[in-house]
Amino acid sequence: MSRAVFKRIVLKLSGEALQGKKSHGIDHAVLVSISRQIKELRELKVDIAIVLGAGNIFRGQENIEHRGLGVDRSVADYMGMLATVINGLAL
Repeated sequence: MSRAVFKRIVLKLSGEALQGKKSHGIDHAVLVSISRQIKELRELKVDIAIVLGAGNIFRGQENIEHRGLGVDRSVADYMGMLATVINGLAL
């Protein structure tokens, strides 16, 4: 069995990483693959903090442009980055 180089890691997963080749949502095959890799790390006794990105919550084409919410793209980007930071505060 391999030995881990690090005892603790922070794994940041973006929504785009989870959607795989789909245009939106979560690709089940990608989720299973990531889960298996996380399990392998845990079997090596690695402590893992997982942060889920939130950038697309406010940046989606439908949410910003087509619904007429009046949010500038740069403001939407900042909101998404802040949401990601908030997700990471639980660490």
